[in-house]
Amino acid sequence: MDEADGPKANGAGGGGGKDRDTAVSERRFRFLVAGYAVSSYGTFLNMVALNLFVYETTGRALAMGLFMAVRLASGFVAGLAVGGLLARFSAKSIMLWANVGQGSVMLVLILAPESLVTGALMAVSVVIGACGTLFMVALRSSIPEMVGEDRRAWANSLSITGRSLAMVAGFASAGVVVSLVGYTAAFLLDMATFVVCAVTVALLPIAGGKGSASAVGAPGTEKAGKAGKSEQTAKGEKGGPRWRPVAFLALAAAPGLGLMVALRGVDAFGSSSHNAALPIYSTSLDASNPAVFVSAFWCVWALGNIGAQQVIQRYAQRTGRSVGALGFGYGTVVMSAAFIAAFAGFPLAVTAVIALIAGAADGLTEVAYTSHLQTLPATLRGHAFGLSATFENLGFGVGMILVAAALDRFSPLAVVGWSHGAAIVVAVVFLLRVAGLRRRAERTGRAGLRKEEAVEGRPDRGDRDGAEVSRG
Repeated sequence: MDEADGPKANGAGGGGGKDRDTAVSERRFRFLVAGYAVSSYGTFLNMVALNLFVYETTGRALAMGLFMAVRLASGFVAGLAVGGLLARFSAKSIMLWANVGQGSVMLVLILAPESLVTGALMAVSVVIGACGTLFMVALRSSIPEMVGEDRRAWANSLSITGRSLAMVAGFASAGVVVSLVGYTAAFLLDMATFVVCAVTVALLPIAGGKGSASAVGAPGTEKAGKAGKSEQTAKGEKGGPRWRPVAFLALAAAPGLGLMVALRGVDAFGSSSHNAALPIYSTSLDASNPAVFVSAFWCVWALGNIGAQQVIQRYAQRTGRSVGALGFGYGTVVMSAAFIAAFAGFPLAVTAVIALIAGAADGLTEVAYTSHLQTLPATLRGHAFGLSATFENLGFGVGMILVAAALDRFSPLAVVGWSHGAAIVVAVVFLLRVAGLRRRAERTGRAGLRKEEAVEGRPDRGDRDGAEVSRG
């Protein structure tokens, strides 16, 4: 009875009710992003604080490298497993327990006696690495169910903006927090950020994963419910889970998608080079205070990233389109070229502009990539994001090892040049692939239109632009 009366109360066709539901889902998503930004601040804070604490506790730089390696390896394994977890559990439960796990392990570190600190640190690296990947994949893969397919570019941009702001705040305040209040207080603050995010997730109805059909008031609930049934059917085949084949099936679901994920891994490899080279390059500029250039570079980079998100949000709101696969390819080329130029020894004012461009291009690629993977069916989306996270962790981890060795023999410009140069080469191959797919789609579309005209006397005017490659 309520459903029958709904359209009358809100105008013809129930358009007002749909707008109201959209507004509610967007408001809830903003709250979720706020909680995510708070926990991201904790993540970036502990990147600095934990590395400093590991070095101070062990007195060995090798221990810091081992800590980071364990963290990346945990993220690698979690990326392989998260698709299967999303087929069994709701995205909300995964996001909730990911934050609970991170907060709990920080408490273990705080309470650990001195004799067990090293073991507690290893536990922290495992849990933080795995839970960070689980939360990120669960969030990104469930965005279409949370806000609707047509608002995913806006939602991706908003979440990336929150994360970028948190990164700047976390990196900028880490040294101050540790020096003023000490490691224990820094770890308590870190734990509190995860508690805030966990409470936010617990209070909100979040769609996605196996439980997406039960979320109240979320757009796409019916579609998510059907996807959940498909997941259950797939899970039941041959009596058990088959997450590995499904993960690779996700890459074969659309032409060029496997190459896109591979490019993301190569891009992560390039990112390891500028992350490792920045402190060395900054020291060559000002040996007495090398942190100044690094901090300034990342702050300007974040400004470019946030500015790009604002432009993308307005573009998506005005046109209803995402930037698409081509945006990802071109953005990767510009971003990699900008990072190479940042180490070329230009004046500081020019370098600041380069950092701004790098941040803007990075923001573009992040939104384009995430939005594109979200066009996959719900049954494959979690597996694709999980496999993508695995490729990214692998690329970054291998890159850190190779780059660290290369920086002992070559200049930062040379190391960053060949690392990001590899990303540019793969990006060009990807762009050629996308262009070829689009030309083929256009030829097929024209042939279909001619056939339709012959049969019905008028063309089918449905929107098929980029259907095989991107919805943007």
